[in-house]
Amino acid sequence: MKTQVAIIGGGPAGLLLSHLLHQAGVDSVVLEHRSRAQVQSRIRAGVLEQGTVDLLRSCGLGDRMDREGHPHDGMQVAWAGQESFFIDVRKHLGKRFMAYGQTQIQEDLHAACDARSARVVHEALDVTLHGVESATPHVTFVHAGQVQRLDCQFIAGCDGFHGVSRQAIPANVLREFEKVYPFGWLGILSETPPLPDIVYANHPRGFALASMRSPTLSRYYLQVPLDTRIEDWPDERFWKELKARYPHEIADRIVTGPSIEKSIAPLRSYVAEPMRHGQLFLAGDAAHIVPPTGAKGLNLAVSDVFYLSRALADFYGRGSTSLLDGYSDMALRRVWASVRTSLVPHQPAAPVSRQHGLRPTGPGARTGIPAQQPLGPARTGRAVCRPAVRGTWRCLTRQSRSAKRPKAFAFPAPTCQAGRQAGRRSAPRAAKWALSRGAACAPCHRPCRLQPSSPTP
Repeated sequence: MKTQVAIIGGGPAGLLLSHLLHQAGVDSVVLEHRSRAQVQSRIRAGVLEQGTVDLLRSCGLGDRMDREGHPHDGMQVAWAGQESFFIDVRKHLGKRFMAYGQTQIQEDLHAACDARSARVVHEALDVTLHGVESATPHVTFVHAGQVQRLDCQFIAGCDGFHGVSRQAIPANVLREFEKVYPFGWLGILSETPPLPDIVYANHPRGFALASMRSPTLSRYYLQVPLDTRIEDWPDERFWKELKARYPHEIADRIVTGPSIEKSIAPLRSYVAEPMRHGQLFLAGDAAHIVPPTGAKGLNLAVSDVFYLSRALADFYGRGSTSLLDGYSDMALRRVWASVRTSLVPHQPAAPVSRQHGLRPTGPGARTGIPAQQPLGPARTGRAVCRPAVRGTWRCLTRQSRSAKRPKAFAFPAPTCQAGRQAGRRSAPRAAKWALSRGAACAPCHRPCRLQPSSPTP
């Protein structure tokens, strides 16, 4: 069997990449170790960013989403159960969110595969990557009891954190960064009408989130200790605790009912660099994991797939390798920006660390980095202002491409003129202001984007 691009993983990232490559005239084969029914049965992310929505529409996958999805103009944030404010993303940025479940996206992608007779091999076992550093890599796998070989020119690893693709990168090349948070999310799915908006709650009792999958399917989360057991949380206790973390005007609108799914998800952040090695490219959870705080997981995977499909199309269309060469750095810039915002809404009391940095792990990681040092994105010659802890702004810059990680310089907070202006504003105004403006960093005099640290009421 031969193809131009071998795609490992038949989830949303792998099938969307196959779809985009098909539209660009690039042949691909998808290998998935689970059955089609198992892939479609997973209940995952349900909030899509504007960029994801636009991409699905542009490639012909948005019809059902536009019919059944629920658009949002922004999100509501509640503080200490007493006050709340609405961040109107549509008003300030001209963008919207879309509540549309990953299960539905997977069904849409499978339908598109069937329509074009795409080559998708389910229950492909013992998948092994060979020769990723050569110009002619290949993949071996077992299907229906027979060993098969797939020759290709490129391999796209879209098989998630536990997949085989990342393992094909040598330990002396791969750099891994990880942070395990000392709490988890207890989530339930309920066939009840959701709140009209996505609502985050920062409360002394812990974080809470009210989200949705459809106009008749609600998704709610509570921050809980890691040793929490599902059997200790019957529906009645969950609803009571959820309402206690919201202001009364919001809690009174929550419609309760029996849960149809309940789970506890430990939270962690993980980033692997680089996202390319030889002819192997990583995308989605195979390269990075972020907590579901900002619904970034699926959206980051779609972003990776867009960059990679564009680069491959450019290679086969014009023979250019520039986008392929820049894929890893381009994708990682957005990944690191998302990692830093993962912890902001959680209550840092009893016992949540206020360290935003990720510790390096694995044989290829550099040691000796303080845990409180936030690690920045892999970029060259550009400074970015990011909050390290509440009230402190740090300027992170990479001096050269040969450096293993960006160097960090701490300055009295805030360091930027823009930061001083944001600090004088109230929490709602500061959040809106920082979303809509870029500024120059005073220490380095280079363009940057400000993101406010966790505001206080």
